Amino acid sequence: MPFHAAQGLRYLTFEGFAAAGIRHAIFTRQGGVSAAPYDSLNVGATVGDEPELVRQNLQRAFAACGCAPDSLFDSWLVHGREVLVAQAPRPANQRPEKADIIITDQPAVTLFMRYADCVPVLLADAQRGAVALAHAGWRGSVARVAAAAVAALGTHYGSRPQDLLAAIGPCISTARYEVGEDVVRAVQAAFGSQAAALLPVLDGKPHFDLVAANCLALQAAGVTHIESADLCTASQPQDWFSHRASGGRTGRFGALITLAT
Repeated sequence: MPFHAAQGLRYLTFEGFAAAGIRHAIFTRQGGVSAAPYDSLNVGATVGDEPELVRQNLQRAFAACGCAPDSLFDSWLVHGREVLVAQAPRPANQRPEKADIIITDQPAVTLFMRYADCVPVLLADAQRGAVALAHAGWRGSVARVAAAAVAALGTHYGSRPQDLLAAIGPCISTARYEVGEDVVRAVQAAFGSQAAALLPVLDGKPHFDLVAANCLALQAAGVTHIESADLCTASQPQDWFSHRASGGRTGRFGALITLAT
């Protein structure tokens, strides 16, 4: 899981994806033009930042990876399991549709999502030429949105789970993610006997292991190749935006994946 620097930006990639020729990146918050508290590579257009600065940040991110800005296909994240199939880039004058999973088999499309504690899930099928991005907060993790993304690749492109590469990006760590009884009950209902391991009690309070929950969902769906960044957004503010650590006023970091060579 190396970090890279390009055009003033810092981003990470995953070794399995790179070896398979899948262009992808998860961008840190460094190298953009936004002012505090969105400093500096904020790509979230709905958090209070200036729209023009967000546009410039997106252009910088795409340029750093050699992707055309007009290849972007993103979505309006709603903590669900809906799937969007990207046949072409999103028209610039069209608002993103609501979904937490986006998939494509089109090299002219660059999938893009935004995060600030929730789990970035990347999937790639190099054999059939298909990729996916998913967004999993606690609701999405309980709903097994990662497994839904695996199923969507199978339905639309014939992808087999055992052929997929999966990666879990930076998110809030178990130690920093104290949860309430509503989350505890939801995790217990979703994961049954596995729930106890996902809900360690730290300093007398329940916490939720988002990374482990999404790994379990992927493994249950048949995915065997899973990489994890193992980086905490709340503990490393120099690199990542964190909704919880900032008290809710912060930016969003971006993740992209494309079949373009």
